[in-house]
Amino acid sequence: MRVAAWALRLAGLGLLAAFLAVPQRFAPLFAPLTEYGAPPIYDQGSLLGLALAHLATVFAATAASAVVAVTLGIFVTRESGAEFLPLSRTLVNVGQTFPPVAVLAIAVPLVGFGEWPTLIALFAYGLLPVFENTIAGLESCPPAVREAADGMGLGARQRLLAVELPLALPLILEGIRLSLVVNIGTATLGSTVAAKGLGEVIIAGLLSNNTAFILQGGLVTGLMAVLLYDAMAAAERRLLKAVRVA
Repeated sequence: MRVAAWALRLAGLGLLAAFLAVPQRFAPLFAPLTEYGAPPIYDQGSLLGLALAHLATVFAATAASAVVAVTLGIFVTRESGAEFLPLSRTLVNVGQTFPPVAVLAIAVPLVGFGEWPTLIALFAYGLLPVFENTIAGLESCPPAVREAADGMGLGARQRLLAVELPLALPLILEGIRLSLVVNIGTATLGSTVAAKGLGEVIIAGLLSNNTAFILQGGLVTGLMAVLLYDAMAAAERRLLKAVRVA
């Protein structure tokens, strides 16, 4: 069962790489979805370049979200920051309360068209899962473990780094993985404000009534999300195993 799952993942990765590298070879598959001689493969730019730009935007926004959300989660679970928990929850919920399109509309007048509005929208959208998982992970540390750490003479900072964060790490990584995967799909909206990404392919298909373009943009985005989710899950297992051994 496990071998079959890995074989399926490798097949998906190989198919994605082949399509992005030489998309014209797949033209016969998409030709039935076109009308009036429309091109079956997106030809207004490099699919590989758009996919890489899409991932770069997502990774940058997710990394920023993770750093801010984890730092804020640690702060509000300390005694000195506990009173800021309600305010912090309100702030990180803004990204989920307002649709990404609304955040883009607000950001464009402030920073202009291009990558920045998309980065801001994805950053705001990705805060909540990482923040809540950080809090849940840190608060799940048993009181007996904290007392044992104190009994060993560990200071507050040492206890956080050596005890609490390692125990909370599985939940924190799960929140980051969720944020990353959700943002891969959400980033397609960035093309509405001239950001480079796979949304260009979908929008081009909608504007020209070309189902082949729409399907290509959607399939590549979805396959990247699935493969990255699995890759991150595998990396998490290795990292957690290494932490336990250490």
